[in-house]
Amino acid sequence: MDARGSFYLLLPFLVLLARGAGAATLTFNNKCTYTVWPGTLTGGGGGQLSSTGFELAPGASFTINGVPDTWSGRVWGRTGCATDASGKFTCAAADCGSGQVSCNGAGAIPPASLAEFTLAAAGSGKQDFYDVSLVDGFNLPISATPQGSGSACSATSCPGNVNSVCPPELAVKGSDGSVVACKSACLAFNQPQYCCTGSYGSPDTCPPTNYSKIFKAQCPQAYSYAYDDKTSTFTCAGGADFLITFCP
Repeated sequence: MDARGSFYLLLPFLVLLARGAGAATLTFNNKCTYTVWPGTLTGGGGGQLSSTGFELAPGASFTINGVPDTWSGRVWGRTGCATDASGKFTCAAADCGSGQVSCNGAGAIPPASLAEFTLAAAGSGKQDFYDVSLVDGFNLPISATPQGSGSACSATSCPGNVNSVCPPELAVKGSDGSVVACKSACLAFNQPQYCCTGSYGSPDTCPPTNYSKIFKAQCPQAYSYAYDDKTSTFTCAGGADFLITFCP
């Protein structure tokens, strides 16, 4: 076998070494004018990441290394957070209810803007799947961008401020009366036509509603309701790292 043939045989292993065998990274960047407290949740009963919650000041970045390259889970940004006199940590929107900065395996309490991931190992021939979801409502703009070996893949983003156009019946207001989050119609009304349940439980019987269209107009790439797959699910060759940006 010539040297070139040997190189091509070694290439998948070199890719794994360059990435850090069996591991990915999630980098968080806060471009908002306010502090965000990101949270992470591993799905399917898997082990939680090395950080399940942290503070991210405006302009700051934070990287979680050692993410399993077959990881499945979601990330989000909590807003309007503070610690009360008893030491309990709470947030005005997307709180995880842990009472701490770390979420410790608890998910975001809707409404919350989510970035969701199902990763595949580099060289496996499988794909990473990722999306931005407003199915649980919205609290802040967010994007997910593949990096490294997946840098040629498309980013997905919710750049718009749904809070600014949120109908009163969906709005969640803070202590000062401002809108801090916007519920999905499913969350607000719990009716089959908005939740895509019962006789509405298929893509053919659960079309977009006037409410989901408000979310879609602000964030065309994001899931605006349960069956918004065609424009909202993104894929990339397994092995990408990801940059999650708040207020992209």
